[in-house]
Amino acid sequence: LALGIIALPALDLRLGMPDGAAEPTDSTQYAAYTAVEENFGEGMNGPLLVASDLTGGPTEEAAEEQAEEEQLQVAEELYSRDDVTAVAPIGISDDHEMAIFQVVPEGGPSSESTEDLVHTFRDLEPIEGAGPLGVAGMASGNIDISDTLSDALPTYLSVVMGLSLVILLLVFRSIFVPVVATLGFILSYFAALGGVVAVYQWGWLGALFGVENPGPVLNFLPTLLVGILFGLAMDYMLFIGTGMREAYVRGAPARLAVQQGFRAGRAVVTAAAIIMGSVFGGFIFSETMMISSIGFALAFGVLIDAFVVRMLLIPALMHLAGDGAWWLPKWLDRILPDIDVEGSALEERHTHGESTGEPDTAELPEGTTDETAPSRI
Repeated sequence: LALGIIALPALDLRLGMPDGAAEPTDSTQYAAYTAVEENFGEGMNGPLLVASDLTGGPTEEAAEEQAEEEQLQVAEELYSRDDVTAVAPIGISDDHEMAIFQVVPEGGPSSESTEDLVHTFRDLEPIEGAGPLGVAGMASGNIDISDTLSDALPTYLSVVMGLSLVILLLVFRSIFVPVVATLGFILSYFAALGGVVAVYQWGWLGALFGVENPGPVLNFLPTLLVGILFGLAMDYMLFIGTGMREAYVRGAPARLAVQQGFRAGRAVVTAAAIIMGSVFGGFIFSETMMISSIGFALAFGVLIDAFVVRMLLIPALMHLAGDGAWWLPKWLDRILPDIDVEGSALEERHTHGESTGEPDTAELPEGTTDETAPSRI
């Protein structure tokens, strides 16, 4: 429930590329941004370049006259939008088939109003039959990158989850363990995103983390967070889960195996999580908000996944599930390759050889008998 509450701000996630307004107030980037804003308006920090096709004409003179009329028509249509401060016609192409304009939005490059304006312009067809408008510029480019990464994130996340389920199914030979491990990763991932949105987009606890001007979250942070956090989460799951699996395979009751595996792996997971959290946490107080947000997301996500998900939630669910945690359909067990992560088969072979007093001749060099073989400790 606590992680679910922490993850709620992720529903309001806005992606973008931080601009000068998001930098510390004593930085030169912020000073330049505010100087332009005070003297020319905030929109001059990211003007839009708008291109419109023209219909032309049957003759050179008619095409020129028609182009000027259509240029004025497009300019008036652009300026009629509420979030537009100014429209400056730049010119008409030599063949009178295209006109370009500079549009100054009311908001800054990373503002929500500018993002809506770009999408509105691209759906607009001020000249019938000429097609929709084209929009370019720094602000438009950042919006396009953010939209592309946002659209690709569900697919990327699905691929990661699918691979996680397959790999953990092979390692643990269980249905329950891969499912709860993957769902636990999803929970820690969105909790980390929720923390980033609360601090860097909403400004909660901003003074503590040095966030003076909240803004949209770095557009490639969610994608970066998936890859790194997934790798660390699966590491921690293997440290904890393999000990439980080993104890269960050796004959320990399911609930006792959970306790034994947890005791065997908790020290490694604790040390690893503290080390990685410290490394990532060192970037939180960087003056660059881009680096600071990445460091916060990774540090927060690692600590949540290790101490809350892997060492609290997962063992508790496995303890409640009992023997059901290791259930695997027989038909699936037959077709899955046997990946002996714990090395139990090797141990059983050596133990069997010692108990029968028979040498393991498969491991003796060619031409060596048991009498001439060197003693083995």
